[in-house]
Amino acid sequence: KLDGLAGRDEKGVFSTRGDGRVGANIGFAWARGLKPIGGRGLGVGEIVIQKSFFEAHLAEVFEHPRNMCVGVVSADVVNKDAQIALDAGSVHFVPYVGLASWVGSGADLLQTTSDISQSLRDQVDYALDGMVVEVVDQELRNQLGATNHHNRWQIALKTRGASATATVLEILWQTGRTGNITPVLLIEPIKLSGATISRITAHHAGMVRDRALGPEARIEIIRSGEVIPKLVDVLTPAAEVSLPERCPSCDTPLHWREDFLRCGNRADCPGQVVHRVRHWFWILGNSDGMGIKTLQRLVDAGNTQLPAIYALVEADFLALDFGPGQTKVLVKALQDSRTQPVEDARFLAALGISDLGIGESRRLLAQKELEDLGTVTVAELEAIKGFGELTATRIVEGLQERWAEVQHLLSLGFQLERTPMAAEQEAIQSPIAGLKIVFTGSMQQGNRNDMKKKALSLGAQVQSAVSAKTDLLVVGEKAGSKLEKAQKLGVRVMSETDYSEFLAD
Repeated sequence: KLDGLAGRDEKGVFSTRGDGRVGANIGFAWARGLKPIGGRGLGVGEIVIQKSFFEAHLAEVFEHPRNMCVGVVSADVVNKDAQIALDAGSVHFVPYVGLASWVGSGADLLQTTSDISQSLRDQVDYALDGMVVEVVDQELRNQLGATNHHNRWQIALKTRGASATATVLEILWQTGRTGNITPVLLIEPIKLSGATISRITAHHAGMVRDRALGPEARIEIIRSGEVIPKLVDVLTPAAEVSLPERCPSCDTPLHWREDFLRCGNRADCPGQVVHRVRHWFWILGNSDGMGIKTLQRLVDAGNTQLPAIYALVEADFLALDFGPGQTKVLVKALQDSRTQPVEDARFLAALGISDLGIGESRRLLAQKELEDLGTVTVAELEAIKGFGELTATRIVEGLQERWAEVQHLLSLGFQLERTPMAAEQEAIQSPIAGLKIVFTGSMQQGNRNDMKKKALSLGAQVQSAVSAKTDLLVVGEKAGSKLEKAQKLGVRVMSETDYSEFLAD
């Protein structure tokens, strides 16, 4: 298990792992100096730096190799020390298929697990956070099957990880894009698994309240597999628990929603605005350059709405003390986000409206045109399968709140790939019209996303997971758990070749 930043390199597109369907495009990382090990197009893997180079040149700069790797794709401008590693060809994208491995019997594995693990570690010049054990016999894989979440023939082998006790110094409250106020525990810095830990998330205000977290509380934390530290237990509760009454970003009075304290100042709260705009560009995924620090500068200068940001020209960026080179990158990022094709469901989901993710957006846009959503009612949403009263109410409120902004954005000429309307799909005459189809595995004749788009245009309903209602599963290589589930449910299965011939008939 490589300890880096997960990515996917398929069919000429390099992206983050995302939601399992598609992530954010990070193809710009190649130009920054990222080196593909084994070549391009080898599927999922990790962005990592050679451990030997890191220890020799960067150990005094970064606490952990992963931190540097994240910056390669998340920073507006690459850190000068990270650029040294990139220029040296030491930052790699390593596909999982090319990793060192050991093959043997189960008995041998159980008897010599430590020796095998150490041998594999010695063959890999990257930071690891464990091993993966998997059955290699295909028949046995089929017998073991899978759950909706994971293959039963594959498991991560990790130790519990180092734990430590720490004293809470104070709680830092941060405002997110939805208005939720998130507590971060600032602790006395401690060394844990080779990293200095000084911050721990407490998830929500309800946890602070219920577990008596505050200054002088003693807590146990764990960093299992050298990843993000977690709060395990509260050993000594704080003598006094203090919860904020006003938003730390805009000073608006807070209110409770379930376990969360929330700020209701959606339009003008800087904390919400910055993260909401970042969410927009991240979900669109068709441009790069709009990092959190850049957006913070833009918002601080008064550009609190997307229309204002899209109105910026080169002179505006220069006036905000962006350099000439970064200014060109940012102007191009704005242009690309409008002119590069993007699914209309992504456009809608990128607005960050509560309960309206990409999947929900697709279902909604199959019933209503994007341009008509300004007048959609709660009753109309409830009539669409998958939308309950509470969800429908929040979505309608969010759409009405943002509608003037949406109309302005639509007027900018975004190149939207439209979701086929359900009524149109029903009227289409094709072999797959009306069928519920799932695509899985590595396709050899075409891009899986392109296959999904074509299926939608031919009247099919494309699903992301196999269920009893699925009519057809189209499988490529390494089909995995979805094939097993389809076989159990009696769902019709076609190979990529058979599917192509089926469409041609």
